[in-house]
Amino acid sequence: MGINIVRLTVQGMREAKACEHIKKRLLEDGYKTPLVADIHFTPKVALVCADFVDKVRVNPGNFADGRKSFDTISELTEEDVQEAKDAIEEALTPLVLKLKEQNKSMRIGVNHGSLAERILFQYGDSPEGMVASAIEFGEICRKHDFHNFIFSMKSSNPQVMVNAYRQLAREMYKLGWDYPLHLGVTEAGGGSDGRIKSAVGIGALLLDGLGDTIRVSLTEDPEFEAKPCIALRGVAEGALGKGVTAFEEHSERRNGQFSRRKCEYPIDVPLNQDGSVLARMSVKELKDLDTAGLCDRLGLRLRADGDVQKDWKSVDAVVIDGMLPPGAGVKLKTLLDVPTGVLCKAGPNVPEGATVLMTAEAVAEGESLPERLGGYAVVFSGEESQDSMKDVLDKASPRFILLKPITRDARTFIARRFFAQLSQLEKGKSVPTMLWFDYAKEDGKDQDDVVVEASADFGSLFVDGMGEGLLWDAEDLSADELRESSFNLLQASRMRISKTEFISCPSCGRTLFDLQETTAKIQARTGHLPGVRIAVMGCIVNGHGPQSPSMFCLQSRLHFVC
Repeated sequence: MGINIVRLTVQGMREAKACEHIKKRLLEDGYKTPLVADIHFTPKVALVCADFVDKVRVNPGNFADGRKSFDTISELTEEDVQEAKDAIEEALTPLVLKLKEQNKSMRIGVNHGSLAERILFQYGDSPEGMVASAIEFGEICRKHDFHNFIFSMKSSNPQVMVNAYRQLAREMYKLGWDYPLHLGVTEAGGGSDGRIKSAVGIGALLLDGLGDTIRVSLTEDPEFEAKPCIALRGVAEGALGKGVTAFEEHSERRNGQFSRRKCEYPIDVPLNQDGSVLARMSVKELKDLDTAGLCDRLGLRLRADGDVQKDWKSVDAVVIDGMLPPGAGVKLKTLLDVPTGVLCKAGPNVPEGATVLMTAEAVAEGESLPERLGGYAVVFSGEESQDSMKDVLDKASPRFILLKPITRDARTFIARRFFAQLSQLEKGKSVPTMLWFDYAKEDGKDQDDVVVEASADFGSLFVDGMGEGLLWDAEDLSADELRESSFNLLQASRMRISKTEFISCPSCGRTLFDLQETTAKIQARTGHLPGVRIAVMGCIVNGHGPQSPSMFCLQSRLHFVC
């Protein structure tokens, strides 16, 4: 499938000894792919594995610092912290020395869902705690002059994951360290959701220039994780050398803090403040669709009495591609009454309340635009100078902005520069801005590849609070697929919640039941609950194997499916 490294879950001594035979057989069959042993709770097992595999992954949250219980620590002194660090060093040092002797490697794999109790007490459930945990283990390795190690900082929340890796990179720069990073969003789920969530987190970091190995963790058979990984690697390769003219990025991410732009939303254009989804429709399509077809196309609900209403996944605004013909205003009036925003070119048939869509170039060439209900929306390419942007904003006073980069390979870098310039303009810094990215059909790329690439592009900006919505164009995806994926992407970026969110483990060996089948049953019965987050955990690491009270609690609440 094109994978470079394979990780094996090693639950105990029996599985550790099996690694010897697995490695031997693979070499006999001509397979030299490196093997990584994934260890939790059992330092002795790690020592046995080290003789047979190429890398050992340890989790600082449970390798020596004890499982989290949240209720045993009421006070933590400096002596307590030092005692815990001494215990970690005592447990980790034999493994470090063995790996150093055999010229093998270690992954220090911090997991947001399994931080040690001491770290939680000191730092809370935070990226700062994840970084502190990683640095502690790194310092022990360096103390013994062992440098063949890699960090991972995984979380099921892409925003937490991105911040944790960035903070670790920032801390390493301060310390003068330069160790590689393994990227992943853990418990991402399956299907399109899992791919989008993974691409948001991993893609954001790859486009920052961070990351050396990657894994997409899906609740699917492991071979299906390969393709989205390869697509993400393509995103990183495609970004090489595609930077833009240097600019000062005015972003809170520079100091590790997340914040969204404070925007003023127009009263006469129905945008969603948590994140808007726009769609594009041709004049011909508008003409051919009846009311039922229009509702189906835009995710609206047509009631039995003929009334049209919005639903959880209704498009917020539609861009009409082309000049409106006579009579189009009747259908568009139906949308405006819902209300759904209508964006169209200036002309004699534009209905009252619709928003006139203009390019920045056209606005710059004319005079100041008159006030009107629905106002104007301006499409920028991102290539404009700051002075040009100011002139356009002054003339149009747009209700909102659409950013549609011409240079596709550098769209995320262009967008960052654009938002940096926009933040310095009094008339622009609070105007909602929609990202309009289009993806042409390419040989060798299928629908999954497009979803992964677009999720990395959009997500890398959304996780930094840049962009208040999206218009996603792609030749390979149908209108329904684009709408569904747009809402999924906003949810993965922790913006707009439009459906049940499932956080589920990959089937990585620690499960004592069929995780995929169980997850599918739970999704079938609870997928109609927007705003609810359901975790389906099958491992002993993040709490939650079938023998733990946490899992019994989940089973009792969902007894009708479990």
